[in-house]
Amino acid sequence: MRKIIHIDMDAFYASVELRNHPDLKQQPVVISSNHPRAVIAAASYPARSFGLRSAMSMTQARKLCPQLVVIEPNFNKYREASAQIHQIFQQYTTLIEPLSLDEAYLDVTQNLKNLASATEVAKCIQADIFAQTGLTASAGVAPNKFLAKIASDWHKPNGICVIKPHQVQAFIQDLALSKIPGVGRVTNEKLKNLRLETLGDLQKIDENILSYHFGKYGKQLYLYAQGIDERPVESERQRQQISKETTFDQDFTLAECHPYWDKLVQQVWQTLKQKQLSARGVTAKLKLKNFQVLQHSKSFKQALNSQDELSLVLEQLLDEMYIPEQDQFRLIGIGVYQLSEQQQEQQLSLWG
Repeated sequence: MRKIIHIDMDAFYASVELRNHPDLKQQPVVISSNHPRAVIAAASYPARSFGLRSAMSMTQARKLCPQLVVIEPNFNKYREASAQIHQIFQQYTTLIEPLSLDEAYLDVTQNLKNLASATEVAKCIQADIFAQTGLTASAGVAPNKFLAKIASDWHKPNGICVIKPHQVQAFIQDLALSKIPGVGRVTNEKLKNLRLETLGDLQKIDENILSYHFGKYGKQLYLYAQGIDERPVESERQRQQISKETTFDQDFTLAECHPYWDKLVQQVWQTLKQKQLSARGVTAKLKLKNFQVLQHSKSFKQALNSQDELSLVLEQLLDEMYIPEQDQFRLIGIGVYQLSEQQQEQQLSLWG
């Protein structure tokens, strides 16, 4: 039986900044830029009590909390703090899968300090992080990644939630389906229409029915409903995606967005070349003026060979999204995924 820990730093960007501003610790602090259409990158816990959250527009945030304190983001500072935290992880295990600057999975089935339990490892990591950085972290301990990630959110901030193997079924029985990784607003609505609201409800549904309604993801839903997740902690995982996006000062229709796509494509392609990576998947992203996000992805058997091919795939994705001419967007973006070390690839057939 595996022992997996998910560490999630508490309000990370805000907490890093507040180390230098202890006088602001009880104030509603958000990390955001001065861009006219900026969104919140992180919100302190006092700010969250006003309903402020990541990705909320600053216009909305100021309506909810006129007295909020805004601090410009400093990503070099956050990267330095993240590196310190990862050095602590490395003292306990070599099996570390970073998800972002502020969260990671650790496989501690065998730990480097020979501690008796995964719970003890998690508590020691939390204590080390606080002692060395002044920051707090929440931890989830479970037999797999799916459950560990959910558990880390259970007792925030600075909490720990442990799900032992014999507790799995009781833990997931009444768990809301929105807690499952990959279940966003659209999927959740579809599940509700099928009168499915908890993992307990999902356990009663045949796998074939879930596959019929949700395709490949149906099988994953079926396994999650049983508390099963066999994904390993991937310590040498390739960066999952390279993406670039731009936020406009005013809303644009799809036709008006056209001049901005070329620059984004060029930036993504240059990053691929610099990192000597190849990509087999492309994602187009657009955010409507009401903040609804539209995304469409496509992957291929062979890697993209040129910037022109990337542009062609983007055009194809946008065509397949059937976007009404009158729709207006505040943000557009393009990403590439299924990355691998660059190598000689056969010519990609975009339409095959």
